[in-house]
Amino acid sequence: MQERLTQLYETVGVRDLVEIGILALAIFVALRLLGKTRGAGLVRGLGLIVVALFLVAQVVVVSFDLTVLGRILDYLLTTLLLGLLVIFQPELRRGLMVLGRYRVWRLFGHDPHHPVADKLADAAAALSRECVGALIAIEREMGLTTYVHTGEHVDGEVSPLLLRAIFSKRSPLHDGAVILCSGRIAAAACQLPLSQPPEGPGVQMGMRHRAALGLSEETDAVLLVVSEETGRISVAVGGRLEPVPRENLSRRLASLLRDREQRPRTVKRTTADAQKSAA
Repeated sequence: MQERLTQLYETVGVRDLVEIGILALAIFVALRLLGKTRGAGLVRGLGLIVVALFLVAQVVVVSFDLTVLGRILDYLLTTLLLGLLVIFQPELRRGLMVLGRYRVWRLFGHDPHHPVADKLADAAAALSRECVGALIAIEREMGLTTYVHTGEHVDGEVSPLLLRAIFSKRSPLHDGAVILCSGRIAAAACQLPLSQPPEGPGVQMGMRHRAALGLSEETDAVLLVVSEETGRISVAVGGRLEPVPRENLSRRLASLLRDREQRPRTVKRTTADAQKSAA
């Protein structure tokens, strides 16, 4: 056995060392990535055990020239890796989400994340799962001061927990809309203009959706609506209401908000000013 180990040591070249280094780096990155998930301890412990057992088995196979056993171990390793992918799928998904948020990826493409959009998407997803109705208006170029004055002044930082507390059924501010101005919650329980009820048999639309359409028809604001009956999430822009899946909501809101940020800076017009100019 000592002679085989000596022979193995002598046959190791630079190429083998490079391959070992790449494999070690890949294992380190995988453990570091999975270490930021909830099952970090379990994943690291199990991963280290699997790697250690595999290395010991390979040494034994090479030392005693156990070709058949080596093939069986290769099949078992492949099966074990597939099983780990299935078992730790949630942890791997969270790890990949964390990896995708690193700043280095911004060099290769447009960052789809937006701080306010992510918080609104988290709040809307939670409200949707609980079937709690919500209506949020996001100011863009045209000011919403007229509608802010119809509600209760808040002036708070956008937070998923704060939005969920506002729209809670026991909250005195859950009726009406929350209005965001300059990335902050300006007011809650605001009254918005209602759009005309839809025409046609069997077509029904709740008050929140009519209010979202009404404000989107009069201003350039982005309206986020969560249905109390179905938990469905919709976005109203430019007089059009579109349903948005939970997994695409943050991306959709980010694109709408960035579209506003990339426009040339202009003086904000209030709805009253727009009505006077139209007259």
